Amino acid sequence: MLLNLCCMNKVILSLLIVIVSLFSIKAQEVTARVKVMDNQLPTTIDKRIFRTLESSLNNFINKRKWTKDAYKLNEKIECQFLINLKSILETNVYEASLTIQAARPVFQSAYLSPVINYQDANFTFKYVEGQPMEFNENRVSGSDPLVSNLTAVMVYYIYIILGYDYDSFSLRGGDEYFQKALNIVNNAPDASQISGWKSFENNNRNRYWLTENLINNRYALIHDFYYAYYRKGLDKMYEDENAARQEILTALMILENINRETPNLMIIQFFMLGKSAELIGIFKKADAATRNKVIELLVKLDVSNANKFKQELK
Repeated sequence: MLLNLCCMNKVILSLLIVIVSLFSIKAQEVTARVKVMDNQLPTTIDKRIFRTLESSLNNFINKRKWTKDAYKLNEKIECQFLINLKSILETNVYEASLTIQAARPVFQSAYLSPVINYQDANFTFKYVEGQPMEFNENRVSGSDPLVSNLTAVMVYYIYIILGYDYDSFSLRGGDEYFQKALNIVNNAPDASQISGWKSFENNNRNRYWLTENLINNRYALIHDFYYAYYRKGLDKMYEDENAARQEILTALMILENINRETPNLMIIQFFMLGKSAELIGIFKKADAATRNKVIELLVKLDVSNANKFKQELK
């Protein structure tokens, strides 16, 4: 009898562990891979510290719950963060660039559409091995700005990723997360080595301006654009390719309207980064009139790839 009771307790305990594990799998919204590149630093440095940094950041991002929603495994947002260490400014203080990539699955397809493919060239932080990864929404700058800047920048981009993802599934769905990103900008760590958070830095191409563009009502149509491009366009390609392509063309017209009224906005360039191959793939099979129209739009939206669009879509 006692033996049966012990066995039953073990079974119940095992079931509880499985249930908790399943809940944990659903809890987090992001599947992130963080990689730290240290090949530009002197070979005399013990680089094992950067493997610890990688592990700490991966755990920090992947084990934290970022939204109130429950995500299934196939709904998680796949993203990558590449920290390229460029120099050591002082003991334990590093100058780096940060490349952020995030992709969104297209409905009824194995294709992942790139949502973000951006390099932030201004990432300075302090890291001591074993340093805990901490972030407090109400105290973004922390007690040491250089220490806090590490998690502040990473969390900022998590919210930007979430905002764009939610925008692509529901109209203005990302507003909450863009506001969270704004909170970080408004309360960002401040030190002489830190940049990217202020309006006068980095030629209007930084975290401040990306957030400003996203919350400025003057450019509110950008949110309509993302919803139309993804939900009405890419997600409908399996149903009716021609109709979906027309929806994407209409969405690009929205983007061009924003660009015409205010040229060179960061949000326009932010979308176009890494999108040329996708757009060419979408419109390559379109009729000649549609291809000509989209070329006319794309050469204005992405000047750097103008010749590529003309050659591939002619």
